[in-house]
Amino acid sequence: MPARANQNDAEVVVLESKGGGRSAILNAGASLQDVYQASGIPDLLASTLGGTLSWQSRNENTVLRVLQSPTLAPRFVAALLALGARVLSGEDEEEPLADYLERTEARDVPASAIRMSIGIPGRVWGEASVSRTPADQPIVAAVAVLDLTNGEIRQARLALAGTWRGPVGLAGSVESLVGGPLDEKRISEAAAAVEREVEPRSDYRGSADYRRAMAAVLARRSLEDCWKRGDRS
Repeated sequence: MPARANQNDAEVVVLESKGGGRSAILNAGASLQDVYQASGIPDLLASTLGGTLSWQSRNENTVLRVLQSPTLAPRFVAALLALGARVLSGEDEEEPLADYLERTEARDVPASAIRMSIGIPGRVWGEASVSRTPADQPIVAAVAVLDLTNGEIRQARLALAGTWRGPVGLAGSVESLVGGPLDEKRISEAAAAVEREVEPRSDYRGSADYRRAMAAVLARRSLEDCWKRGDRS
């Protein structure tokens, strides 16, 4: 087993891979507060754990619990998806988090940890959400992570909460961004494709039509956030 990064990172391990890249390992039993306070995690995770997610909620909920019930921390789960996180469930067994969340029996799988790559050159992220009040959990949330090389997108992920039959999922349509630059025209096209792709359900917080429209708006905002970060890098 790998050694812990340091005593303050009680439940987060940072490893060096053979290729020179790094991976962050979040133990399934770690509280969200452990993750929030740990060094070495992506800034995106810290961002989605702050704001509307209270200190009490972060202390009460573990990584595993929110994977089994994503509505407890939908922005955090969306961030994990956008970061390409994988679920470790045994010595050598792991699977994409997206696959884990889609399986109805996932809550019975003894997941031990979450692994994600960190320190990726050219990686930028953006997020946006809408809620009834600033203190409420989001009605719809979008988290985008893009990997850029010389201004060209080599990988794109956009995770959305509140727009699918399940709580959180990836929008496959943004993969059309790969191979080209990030600009206003392509962002508009991606947002329109997301609006066509999502399958929201109506509830007391918002109709399906409202959620579908907000999916496009928030997809655009999160991608524009990526664009700004890319310009600053």
